[in-house]
Amino acid sequence: MSEFLGKLHESAVKFPMTDIWMDSCGEEELNYGLERGIVGATSNPIIVGAVIKNEMSIWEPRIKELVKEMPDATEDELTWALIDEVGALRSKKLLPVYEEYHGKKGRLSIQTNAKYYRSAEKMIEQAMHLNSLGKNMMVKMPASAAGIKAMEEVTYRGVSINATVSFTVAQAVAVAEAVERGLNRRKAEGLPVDDMGPVCTLMIGRTDDWLKKSTKGIVDPECLEWAGVAVIKEAYRIYKERGYTTRLLSAANRNHYHWSQLIGGDLAQTINYSWHKRLNACDIEVISRIDDPVPEKYMEQLKTLPEFIKSFKEDAMTPEEFQYYGGFRDTLNQFLGGYDDLCKLIRSYMV
Repeated sequence: MSEFLGKLHESAVKFPMTDIWMDSCGEEELNYGLERGIVGATSNPIIVGAVIKNEMSIWEPRIKELVKEMPDATEDELTWALIDEVGALRSKKLLPVYEEYHGKKGRLSIQTNAKYYRSAEKMIEQAMHLNSLGKNMMVKMPASAAGIKAMEEVTYRGVSINATVSFTVAQAVAVAEAVERGLNRRKAEGLPVDDMGPVCTLMIGRTDDWLKKSTKGIVDPECLEWAGVAVIKEAYRIYKERGYTTRLLSAANRNHYHWSQLIGGDLAQTINYSWHKRLNACDIEVISRIDDPVPEKYMEQLKTLPEFIKSFKEDAMTPEEFQYYGGFRDTLNQFLGGYDDLCKLIRSYMV
């Protein structure tokens, strides 16, 4: 048998600073990933819904029990009770990694209600609850203006955050600055910070998706496969230059660049199960490419696109404008749709 269990395992062994996560909290997916060196996992309403549907033999009896145990509960309350249980249970699989890395790795990321993206107060309240589900929880909140405010506050309260619904350099910088403010407040009061591991997701595949959707002129289609890579490489440059505590987390793989171009970086990559298998079976050489620039011929074309400039420039948007970015709207609607689908599933056991 080969020394490596696929290319992602080889990458994790050769470049341990480039963390590989599983973009799922499913039992099969986590087992597969843990055998190959993952050090974290993520979830969102779509992921949790898919996990429950794929594991109905496990979760259907529990859904029926919850309906009986909570006779006055709404479908939303039952849905969140189930999400809580999934997160609390599956976070335990990552506890050995969490203990090994003293909290810096080995966390399960669980998302606040996407409907709260305009309310810092509601996100803060739910974040504190989600954080209590296990000692290795990480709480995801959208990188809206309200989300940025909430991230600072819950960081101060000791929560390791994961900024989500994030696609741009401006969002990444705003998140990192908010976390620094929260950490500095903790330090000023003598509260511990060494076991915290905040990350900022850049959904670089969805950055590509938005550029493809919004571009009206004629460009080399290959350049649109590099837009998200250009964004995260620019954000990475800024993060390293300024020494932020927050680490970047790439998400939403659409092509192999979203993995191969980030190898060697001090960052994390959350990759879904199907892409784990595709990348593990590929023949791409595992070498560091984090410092390789995006080919200039593609950058020249990308810089002619207004929506790329909005994604790439640190000062292109204010936090108040984040929620109006096209990728934000599209992704938030998908998350809300996934949550609605999960509520419908729960409702089917209530009536």
